[in-house]
Amino acid sequence: MPLPFHSFRLLRPWVMLPGLLLTAAVWMAPAAAHAQTGSSTPVRIGVVGPFTGPSADFGIPMLNGIKLAVDEINAVGGYLGRPLELVVKDDTADPDQGRKVSQELLHEKVVATIGFCNTGVALKAIDLFQDAKSPLIVPCSTGTAVTAKYPAADSYIFRVQARDALQAPFMVDDILKRGWDKVAIFADKTGYGEGGYNDVVAALAAKNLKPVHVARFDLGVKDLTAELTAARNAGANVIYSYTVGPENATIANGKKALGWKVPQVGAWPLSFPFFLEGAKDAAEGALMVQTFIAEPSNERRAAFLSSYTRKYQGKVAVPMAAANAYDATYLLMYSFLGIRDGNLTGRAIKESLEGKMKTYYGVVATYDKPFSVQDKDAITRNMLVIGMVKNGAITFAYPEDAKRNLIVQRKQ
Repeated sequence: MPLPFHSFRLLRPWVMLPGLLLTAAVWMAPAAAHAQTGSSTPVRIGVVGPFTGPSADFGIPMLNGIKLAVDEINAVGGYLGRPLELVVKDDTADPDQGRKVSQELLHEKVVATIGFCNTGVALKAIDLFQDAKSPLIVPCSTGTAVTAKYPAADSYIFRVQARDALQAPFMVDDILKRGWDKVAIFADKTGYGEGGYNDVVAALAAKNLKPVHVARFDLGVKDLTAELTAARNAGANVIYSYTVGPENATIANGKKALGWKVPQVGAWPLSFPFFLEGAKDAAEGALMVQTFIAEPSNERRAAFLSSYTRKYQGKVAVPMAAANAYDATYLLMYSFLGIRDGNLTGRAIKESLEGKMKTYYGVVATYDKPFSVQDKDAITRNMLVIGMVKNGAITFAYPEDAKRNLIVQRKQ
């Protein structure tokens, strides 16, 4: 049975002939293809993330995006006739568990791994991948330190997500444009909250500003009334929140209970179900940084959203997590196609990611040299937009961004 059109579209630069689909591997590496003819040994790829527990709301969409890409790739022959096989491990958003299952993945001889949603979990485990010289592509965790821990030239840690050092200045520029210059920062005490707090403070300092109030709190806090009251008394006219879970809703609901009508802004967790469903009308108008908004603004994105909703019988809970993970999976596959002898060693995959791949026309971006020896982050500022909560969903805050989003951006 021929594949639907969207599958052909997403596999560029794969070659389609009438009634026949040939992978780029066949014409890029004929010797390797000949050597592998008839081989059905799977190519094992690790996946690690929070698929149960408090961060499953974006861990599951990440996993679904990866699975969707792998199913499409396998439907047209996989890698040189070898199917891709996922080895999935649940880190439950716990750093110790994340380290444990990462060790398990490496013992199971995966050729590379896609994963991590929580920055604290990633930072606890990435040394394992680095020491093993086993490539890791991070599609969700935004902590700046994740791709800064090791010298870029030596690093096996790649990312297809906007790091917080990119998101924070982008949002600070926006709130200052809106005239909100008295910022209260509310950040949790996780590695994610700590890193995000530091990035927001640095972004404000670049504009010769300091936060008028800072609140730090533990995950699971149910009442932030005292901290919100202190922020209001300090004259804050905007709250910048940095936390991954229902604490964002605790901030919004507490603000509403106080009758304090200041805007809430932040990074992408303000687009998560924990916030949208936990805060309901108190979430309206909140602003957050996004790489992908689930509106069919062009053919690539429309096809991805259609495929996802058809496969998983519903809308994407966290579109950014699914889309970035989907693109990360294809980038890994494209790195395989850049290895001429078909020998998928960690070093060969690393070097291919750093510059030997063909352009991948993705959902979030057009990836033309997304990585290099000196740069392990695929997402750049021009790919970001400001999202806004409107009627319980995420849309573009600015009409011009919706128009600009018709064109899939390339790295700058």
